[in-house]
Amino acid sequence: MKTFTIAVIAGDGVGTEVVPQAKRVLEKIAKKHAVTFSFQDFDWGAGHFFRWGRMMPAGAIDLLQPCDAILLGAVGHPDIPDHTTLNGLLLPIRRAFDLYANVRPAYLYPGVESPLAKARSGDIDFVVVRENTEGEYAQVGGFVYHLQPEEVAIQTSVFTRRGIERIVRFAFGLAVKRDKKKRVASITKSNAQGYSMVLWDRTFQEVAAQYPGIETESLLVDAAAMNFIRRPESFDVVVGSNLFCDILSDISAIIVGSMGLAASANLDPLRRFPSLFEPVHGSAPDIAGRGVVNPMATILSAAMMLDHLQMTDAARAVEAAVAAVLAERKVRTPDLGGKNSTEEVTDAVLEKLG
Repeated sequence: MKTFTIAVIAGDGVGTEVVPQAKRVLEKIAKKHAVTFSFQDFDWGAGHFFRWGRMMPAGAIDLLQPCDAILLGAVGHPDIPDHTTLNGLLLPIRRAFDLYANVRPAYLYPGVESPLAKARSGDIDFVVVRENTEGEYAQVGGFVYHLQPEEVAIQTSVFTRRGIERIVRFAFGLAVKRDKKKRVASITKSNAQGYSMVLWDRTFQEVAAQYPGIETESLLVDAAAMNFIRRPESFDVVVGSNLFCDILSDISAIIVGSMGLAASANLDPLRRFPSLFEPVHGSAPDIAGRGVVNPMATILSAAMMLDHLQMTDAARAVEAAVAAVLAERKVRTPDLGGKNSTEEVTDAVLEKLG
């Protein structure tokens, strides 16, 4: 029997509520597909920061590296600056393991209402592919005259041809495998950013020439934000920089009904290191501890993990179970207009798994 070792970082806030539910689903699916999951739980995050002054220990990367995948709940606490939490845990893991492809699907499920008046089930079905290790989040810069009235902050974006080419190529490969609209939209701001985004545009055009069967469009990020609202049904695969697609993927999450349905994967497509899977919604301190957070984003992230571990049938089974619960409109958390608890929604998903 195959055993997968999964590093589990529940993290902060609602992360500690949704991760145990995803583990229940994984344990159920394991029994049906003749595998086992060995969960290695790591108590890192805000609690670790309050005790030790850092989000995770110095040897954290070495502890994670032998694992087959990483399941992350959420990172963030109201009493810790967001840049401290992000740069103390998630970004170091992404960089250390070169998880350069961030994948965030957006699908409007039957039984879920979009805030867009004209959107119907299945109308919205695209994937945002975000460059995940460089660009605007490269953390190159610093302070001069720190904490003085004359303080200066320098923040430099870093774009490399290698980094752009590999994420664009990944996006085209995904468009080929999805076998849907066969379209790739590239998102830049090359009218204003005359070096980094011009390099992006040129590299995108060079890669696109190698995929003659894929239709392409290039959009400025402000136009893309508008078109996510105006014509979301036209998109298939969307690729862009770290910052731009971070923002756009939040729009894509909300137009399909809720951040509570937004799953994501941080991938090393070369499979040299463990990839990381997490819900998009964050630690949500406003509802933490109330038992009402939607677990489906984390469950769907676990399905993405199953797919990455080449357990395709298991991944499809989990996705189908989530879809069936949503379609029935009976059991749902408050973000989707329901009154059920986190655990009750997971129970419904487990029941659909059989």
